[in-house]
Amino acid sequence: MQNYIIFIISVLYFFSCSKAQETISEKESLKDKKVLIFYLSRTKNTKTIAEIIQKNVGGDLVELELQNPYPENYKAIVDQVSKENESAFLPPLKTKIENIEKYDIVFIGFPTWGMKLPPPMKSFLKQNDLKGKTIIPFNTNAGYGVGSSFDTVKELSPESKVLEGFKMKGGVERDGILFVMEGKKKTEAEKKVREWLTKIGLNKTK
Repeated sequence: MQNYIIFIISVLYFFSCSKAQETISEKESLKDKKVLIFYLSRTKNTKTIAEIIQKNVGGDLVELELQNPYPENYKAIVDQVSKENESAFLPPLKTKIENIEKYDIVFIGFPTWGMKLPPPMKSFLKQNDLKGKTIIPFNTNAGYGVGSSFDTVKELSPESKVLEGFKMKGGVERDGILFVMEGKKKTEAEKKVREWLTKIGLNKTK
């Protein structure tokens, strides 16, 4: 019985060491990876999270822009996005990523719209070959969570490795609460982003 217990302890120790080495290895290898941080942000809350990520991991920061921008009016954009989701319409993008094949890690950030992935981000995932890349989603929302958006990222990236995403409450545009990532809220966001990046092994500033 004693020998059996010693064996179990040895096995657990081996796996715990292996996991630690894997995490350390991922952090060390980040400096050799090309990182893209691509985001869609209407009220600039997701933009702030993107900038915090860049501060911690480096990489190229690119904002998604549409050929035909959405209306400023909140109800109008809700109605338009709802119709686009129903018809599976993919809005054309103004932003083009040159030489996207050079990137190893692609962060994609977006708000939650109608509890779904915003149509422009679907356009990006469908129009760009991210096969073999590591994709990491991040999200700001009005307090209702990510809905099906993270699952949709995985569905549209079947040949990519999709890591655990980040989510945080931002503004509530429906109630006229727009940009909130400042002061204590931004400090909280910076802390949460660092913790998340460390958890997935990608915080090179730690």
